[in-house]
Amino acid sequence: MILPELSQEWKTGLSLAWSGYIAVLSVWIVMQKRAPVSTMSWILSLALLPFAGFVIYYFLGPQRLRKQRVKRLRSRASAHTQADLARVRDAAQNAPPALQQMARLGTAACGLPVSSATGVALLSGGARTFDAIFDAVRAARDHIHLEYYIFEPDKIGTALRDLLVERAGQGVSVRLLLDALGSKRIGRKFMAPLHAAGVQVALFHDTRIGRRLRPVTNYRTHRKIVVCDGRVGFTGGVNVTDEEDKRTRPDAYHDVHLRIEGSAVRWLQTTFLEDWTYATGEDLRDIDHLMGAMLPQVEAGDIPVQIVTSGPDNMLEPIHRMHVEAIHSASERAWLTTPYFVPGEPAMMALTSAALRGVDVRLLVPRRSDSAIVSAAARSYFDELIASGVKVWEYKARMLHSKTLVVDDHCAMIGTANFDNRSFRLNFEVSAVVYGPELARPLAAQFETDLHSSGAVRAHRPQSFWRRLGDAIARLFSPLL
Repeated sequence: MILPELSQEWKTGLSLAWSGYIAVLSVWIVMQKRAPVSTMSWILSLALLPFAGFVIYYFLGPQRLRKQRVKRLRSRASAHTQADLARVRDAAQNAPPALQQMARLGTAACGLPVSSATGVALLSGGARTFDAIFDAVRAARDHIHLEYYIFEPDKIGTALRDLLVERAGQGVSVRLLLDALGSKRIGRKFMAPLHAAGVQVALFHDTRIGRRLRPVTNYRTHRKIVVCDGRVGFTGGVNVTDEEDKRTRPDAYHDVHLRIEGSAVRWLQTTFLEDWTYATGEDLRDIDHLMGAMLPQVEAGDIPVQIVTSGPDNMLEPIHRMHVEAIHSASERAWLTTPYFVPGEPAMMALTSAALRGVDVRLLVPRRSDSAIVSAAARSYFDELIASGVKVWEYKARMLHSKTLVVDDHCAMIGTANFDNRSFRLNFEVSAVVYGPELARPLAAQFETDLHSSGAVRAHRPQSFWRRLGDAIARLFSPLL
């Protein structure tokens, strides 16, 4: 079929319409006042999609979200932490100045102070993580709070659901907050026993069109939080899915998680409750009645811990800043593990500068992740990193899902945030920063163990032209990933 040639009037009309479309779209994007590279990437990408770009940007484009902090909740949590501030101050006086500045940065950026823990435990693998979480849930006497990005109705998900149903039946208050997109396979039939037992279940950012004036499909809670009785808490990379449990699947993701005991759990609790309030609209005017159980007085510990949160409701990007500041503070080593490596300019500069000044900088990523374009974008950075002295490894055994950073012997970070734009800017994330050797040393040992299943990336490795071209093209889209 031969299409008829358009008249000059039609050509002129289409040209004007397209020019107007690009102009309006550009003004809309520019007024968001985002990073210039990200802004130009959006404009150039959507300019090639006449009018469909409006729909794409409407659903997926950046937004400034407002998620109100529960001031009374934070005030109550802060009051409870006064007892352990003396120990924290003593530890801070002996800490390097760079570390003291990092702690102040975290507090200023997200409003959560340094607290303390009586114990921290690194949990390697889904099996150990689930066992520890199940034990804590069984031991809970007052309440159990859980927030997850992915909660699957599979073997481990069903087992945890049944345990929550059992505990709710024994009088324990249970709240379960799930991301509506990440946990989309959870259906009414799976939920029925939870509702019947009195478990409170809520969805974060319902994906149904019409729930908001502008959809927030692109903004997810990527947090993994478990709090039992306000005394024991968990966070890290492990979702509730058989994909994280090697007992069920030999090809399960390799991941790590953290168990925290002590007053620092209050800030995981605060993070959960603020997310719960935001998702449900629940009125917390009876907070004084609730907080006695949710924020109990616990023993001060000797391990300084800072919970750091970030999300699209905070333009300061606290977790991003903490990563960059930690790497800048390194004098001996900075070892980073991440499943998705798409750094911005500040993070890339921090890594290469640390290596150039003689710090042992190592990066561990999966050889094959579950996102081909993100893997390709990550590879595009390898040559620059290696040329600066950064040692790059690819984990070969399975999908690597750990999200950790070890700096010298005095700082370790573990949480839910990947080392990419999505985690630093779009997702709601949480990280635990542990100051001192209590987590840094076991996390460093875990890193070295993981290297046994990894291959070093060489500077002059053979690559086809098409592979290099694909990696370069993927990098162009890195501000959008």
